[in-house]
Amino acid sequence: MKNFKFLLLLLLPFVAVVSFTACGDDPIVEPPVDKSTLYEASSFNLICADSTHATAKIVTVTHRGEGTGTITWTKDNAYVLNGLVFVNEGQTLTIEAGTIIKGKSGQGENAAALIVARGARIIAEGTAADPIIFTSEADPVFRKPDGSYCSGGGLSASTRGLWGGLIVLGKAGLNSTPGETAIEGIPTTEPRGLYGGSDDADNSGSLKYISIRHGGTDIGAGNEINGLSLGGVGSGTTIDYVEVFANADDGFEYFGGTVQTKHLVSAFCGDDGMDYDEGWRGKGQFWFVFQDNDADRGGEHDGGTNPEDGMPYATPVIYNASYRGSGSANGKRAVTFRDNAGGEYHNSIFWSYGRGVDIEYLEGQCSYNQWGDGSLKFEHNVLYDIAGSEFVIRAESGTLPATAQTDADAYFADKGNKIATDAPVDSNYGPINDAVSGPFSTTTDAFFTNTTYKGAFAPGVDRWTKGWARLEDEL
Repeated sequence: MKNFKFLLLLLLPFVAVVSFTACGDDPIVEPPVDKSTLYEASSFNLICADSTHATAKIVTVTHRGEGTGTITWTKDNAYVLNGLVFVNEGQTLTIEAGTIIKGKSGQGENAAALIVARGARIIAEGTAADPIIFTSEADPVFRKPDGSYCSGGGLSASTRGLWGGLIVLGKAGLNSTPGETAIEGIPTTEPRGLYGGSDDADNSGSLKYISIRHGGTDIGAGNEINGLSLGGVGSGTTIDYVEVFANADDGFEYFGGTVQTKHLVSAFCGDDGMDYDEGWRGKGQFWFVFQDNDADRGGEHDGGTNPEDGMPYATPVIYNASYRGSGSANGKRAVTFRDNAGGEYHNSIFWSYGRGVDIEYLEGQCSYNQWGDGSLKFEHNVLYDIAGSEFVIRAESGTLPATAQTDADAYFADKGNKIATDAPVDSNYGPINDAVSGPFSTTTDAFFTNTTYKGAFAPGVDRWTKGWARLEDEL
């Protein structure tokens, strides 16, 4: 990772209350804009796709060390992130439903992203009718002064890496040494980029009905920012109905912690759909990954980084995932467990991949051991259009035990997994016909909803992505 320094200016906290006059007039700002402060207001005329005219109200947010302050961003403004913008420890950033946040273009030290530091909170709760959108400054979407949506057209699903992304950091435990880490995408010289601690119930806030689009800019040496990065985020945090669309790197990445997530979409991202590392021990349900030709794995699951066998082990539990790859000819894997990763998939669907699930074997503690110990489970899942083997034990080093693969084949069948023979009802979303027949995994854990179908979407009803996810405009 390329290291660089930020100039930290010690300024008094500032909260701007901004209002605007009609199109063409000078903006009225209370209190007056001070060029040393964080928020700067402007406006410009725009023409919406329906040929109506409006005044876009812009608030540019620039990093100067003091953080965002405890403040509410409202949907009658578009907020433009000028560089890395932090919500500092002790601050709460509230984002009103329907608000649009845009990142300026730039790489390296000029990358734009919103970072919620340890001890800070973000309360960003959109609705299906009024989602909160994070996107590039180049994306022609705005709100009119009355809050109604205005679009001059959208960027394509292949347009990636125009800005950074959303990063949330917390105080939950990791399995890396020394127990806190600098998040990917932030200079190691920036203390607000650290995550990890000992509070597994830590609360970093709430994200609901959020669409994060066209991010993943390169910060140097091929290191891109994920769409939503979750570093040491605790189980007190709420994440539900969140989409990452057309990110240059991974859609979602969990770095340790215990956060629990529902209704996630990773679509048209350049690398993996769902990635975890450093001992993530959370839960997930109703995850949808849609990948095109540029993508890698549906799920890349690592247990530890330094050391690989650090405690606590990565043992998340996932129900009702649907991973749709970019075609069985591309050789990509649906899911990889490696570096001593455990974890569970239940009632899920994986289709259009070159290979299915692979579990790494190497000398010493490894994912193969996690499977043998019952900390890695794959039960009541459906695979379809997989060119290679569906469930494989792969030797990274050492000699694979003689019965490892035959044991894996028997396990796959014994645990209610199926290789589907019929095509998906919907080639983009599923579900596969075989997926509505049992048996199913069930649980008494109150976080999960027990279903009588497999995959992210219930057959015969409207998808939960409708009305708010950018993906719905593309497929």
